[in-house]
Formats: sequence, structure tokens, C-alpha cells
Amino acid sequence: MTDINNILEGVEVKKVIAGATTEFAKIEFDSRKVQQNDLFVATKGTQVDGHRFISNCVSQGASIIVCQDLPPHLDPNITYVQVEDSAVSLGILASNFYDNPSSKLKLIGITGTNGKTSTVTMLFNLYRALGYHVGMLSTVSNRIDELEIKATHTTPDALQLNALLKQMLEAGCEYCFMEVSSHAIVQERIKGLEFKVAIFSNITHDHLDFHKTFKEYIKAKKRFFDFLPSSAVAVVNMDDKNGAVMVQNTKASVKSYGIKSMCDYKARILENDFSGLHLIINYKELWTPLVGEFNAYNLMAVYATAMEMGADEIEVLRQLSYIQTAEGRFDFIKGDKGVNAIVDYAHTPDALKNVLNTINDIRGGAGQLISVVGAGGDRDKSKRPEMALIAAEKSNRLILTSDNPRSENPEAIIDDMEAGVPADRKNTCLRISNRKEAIKTAVALAKEGDIILIAGKGHEKYQEINGVRYHFDDKEIINELIAKN
Repeated sequence: MTDINNILEGVEVKKVIAGATTEFAKIEFDSRKVQQNDLFVATKGTQVDGHRFISNCVSQGASIIVCQDLPPHLDPNITYVQVEDSAVSLGILASNFYDNPSSKLKLIGITGTNGKTSTVTMLFNLYRALGYHVGMLSTVSNRIDELEIKATHTTPDALQLNALLKQMLEAGCEYCFMEVSSHAIVQERIKGLEFKVAIFSNITHDHLDFHKTFKEYIKAKKRFFDFLPSSAVAVVNMDDKNGAVMVQNTKASVKSYGIKSMCDYKARILENDFSGLHLIINYKELWTPLVGEFNAYNLMAVYATAMEMGADEIEVLRQLSYIQTAEGRFDFIKGDKGVNAIVDYAHTPDALKNVLNTINDIRGGAGQLISVVGAGGDRDKSKRPEMALIAAEKSNRLILTSDNPRSENPEAIIDDMEAGVPADRKNTCLRISNRKEAIKTAVALAKEGDIILIAGKGHEKYQEINGVRYHFDDKEIINELIAKN
């Protein structure tokens, strides 16, 4: 049992009304999970206000309630702690409850629209290769060295986060590399964490279903840097026009990276083909099996972070020459009949443009590029026509299909996408809502020397339709089809 008074440091408390006990067993913010002697934090979520369930939690055995608004009827046996902001308090309480594990680790976070998963995966693989025990929190998976823990969100909630960081610490980890989503920043999931390094990759059109405007989306990302302490380092992509905006008010020391701008860490691409990248990084040569300019930026974020954390430069460059990125990020699949495929997670306009530009730059007009592209249901609708426009203009043939339709009609999603296809490209565009049939059609259309891009799902092993997740793996399907082609 823990005493509430031992974990209140840093919490903006307005009032404490002591009940029969000030001790509790564990913290919960999901009222359905509350058990005997638990502390319940009533947060005001985007969908549900936890304050509505305070009485339920009391009847389920909660001993302490933390809330912004005190309920009208107070149970004399319950200790009530009224706070300024429940979501902020949850993060701080969770950190204190788990003995502030982030302060004992070297915690490195990355935010941005594209490149987060690839960058944290590369950092995780690099530091493992350098001989460290490390943890990773990403869209694809959460890792504690060899142990893999399934990821449900890009950034877990504050309780899961601190529990995982505590596990990492107990396993002897010295570093943790984590993705920091804009949702997590706004919802205060990272409150109470101490970051040593914060990375900004880029910002493009995404998540406007949640943030409503691009300005609000930028503001959300910027908050990550606004609250960094002076002991932290902000590593920022200055080739992105919002790179300088991110660090306008930060107390952290700022280090920049890029390819086009004057930066602390600068790269130049010498060669870029399907076998990899040949780069000059700060006057030193590097060859890596990773492909594309976007991966050059990811590599620069990794290199700059490692240098700021004091790693040996020559050893870092040596390990980067073998580095692997996350699954489903520009996965190149060689077919046995001269038809090759690329599976990529690109699900935003900018990410799709980057992948298509990379493919077109490398192939140099040889063969056809056949793209299979969809858009997720119940998400930002405004990006659908933009993605279809980019795919239509940069592909020889385009097949519009289903991604994760969720609760939406797949045909309606494709209607939204098709609206973006220019009139002069309509005859190169097909619509096939069944994703497997769309991939089969792409293979049937392909001839020797052609490339098929299957975009949108990448590492995902499911397709979500009306609340049910069915097994679906783009890579598995294209491997089978190309082998038979």
C-alpha cells in the first residue's frame, strides 16, 4: 500500500478532504478497472468524462478519488483530492508512484508526422549493437532488449508508460527510445517524464480529425519542446520549415540536422538506389542498405542524437552501415519474374509523396510504377483526395482500395479519394475495394521491370472492419503472388 501524500510532489492540489485512509493499492483512470483500495483519477477525456463514474468507483472499493470537480455528495470514508488538472496530475502521480523511472534512464523522444517509428527502431538497434541494454516504445512494438510487448498506441497512457519504464530500469536498461505522438502531448500522457533528448523529424498534413486545424497540430508538437528543461537537448530537422518554430520557446540546448540547410549535423547524398544510400555525413563517408532521401533524414536524426549522447562517432558510423529500420517501412520484395514490390506504411500525403518520389528517382522511368493506395476510415477525411492526387500523378497505374475502413463504407472512402484524381489521369485509375483483389490486380497488370507499391498498412497484420480486426498482411500476400507470377 502507498500513501497518497508520498506521491503528491509536483501536483497542483486545490483541496484534500481526508477520509478513513490515505493509502491505496494502485492507480486507475479507467473506472472499469477499479478494485478494492484503488486510487481513481477522474480525467476529462475526448469522449468520456471520468467524473461521471466517481460513485461507481466508490462502490467498487476505491479508497481515494483524485478529481478536478468534487462530486456533490462526499462519502466520509473516501479521501478526495481536488486538483487543478486531472490529466496533468495523472502523469505526475504515475511517475511518482513508479519512483520516477524516466529520471533514472536516458529517455529520448521523437515527435513529427513521418519517420518516428523508423528513427526509434534505428536508435534501438544502434544502441543494442553498441552493447547497451535498451528499451523502445513505438507504434510497431514495445521492447525491453529481447522482450517484445505488444503496442496498442503510438504512445501508451501515463500509467502504462511509467510501468514500462520501471520494467526497463529493473531489466538494467540505460536508454529508452520512444515515439511521442501529438495526441499523447495534448492528452498529457507524457507529463511527469524527464527527457534527455527530444527529436523533431517533420510536420505535414495528418490527424486533423483530432486537432481540427494544421495550426493546432503544429502547436501540439511544439508543446513537447516548450516544456523541456535546460538540461535537455532538442535535435531538430531544420530543412522542415517548422523546425525553427518548434524550438522558439524551449529552454533546451538546440542542435540542428539536415541536407539542404546550414546545420550542426549535415548530410549529402552521393548515391541513392534500391541497394541503399551512399552519404557524406559531417565530412565522413557512409554506405547503408536503407533507401531514399527520407531515410537519409532518419539516419541524420539518429547520428545527431548519438553524437549528443556522447557515443563514439566511428563506431556509430560503422554500425549505421548495417542498420535495419522498422518493418513495413520501404520493404523491398524481389519477385522471381522481374516484378518487384515495395510495402510501405505511408498513410499521409507527404509520406506517400516521399515514397513515390524515391521510387521514381531510382527507377528513372524504366518500367511501370503501379500503386495500390487506400485511406483509413474514421480518420482525417481531408487528406483522402490529396493522397489520391499525389498517387495518380506519380504512378503509371493507380488502384484505389480499402485500408482499415473501420466503421465507414469502403466505397464511400474511395469516393472521397477518387475526387482528387485529375481528369487526365482517370483512365489510369481503377477502384477495387477488396484489398486482396486490388493487390492481385496490380500483380496481373505488372510486366517484367515493373514495380508495385502497396501503401498504407506497412507492418500491420490486420484489417479493421466494423470493429473487428481480421488477419491481413500486405507483405505476406505480395510475397505469395509475386512468387506465383
